[in-house]
Amino acid sequence: MTTKTLEDIRANPIKTTDATLTITMPNEKLKVGSHTFRLKVEDDSGNVSAPAKVLLIVLDSQAPTAVLTVSDDQGRPLDDNSIPFGRGFILNGKNSVDIGGRIVSFTWEMVR
Repeated sequence: MTTKTLEDIRANPIKTTDATLTITMPNEKLKVGSHTFRLKVEDDSGNVSAPAKVLLIVLDSQAPTAVLTVSDDQGRPLDDNSIPFGRGFILNGKNSVDIGGRIVSFTWEMVR
């Protein structure tokens, strides 16, 4: 078995004597969506096959992570999440993350 990175296979075709190729993604990741990979094989007489193709679909099935912080109405962090009576404040979700895509909306709610 041969192991290469996603960067390797994107840069150039990879020729091996192994029937399997493992692709690792230590840095660059395949984006959500469809990706086509192709294989050609060569026999001991030098004859090359027609290409075989496979369509690999990368799904985003992992929920995003909401991160909520609060600051005073001037945007200064609150040491103990406390403000004086009657004073405004800022709720901030900018540190929320989505590994497989991007966050498209924020739903704010007061629960108590």
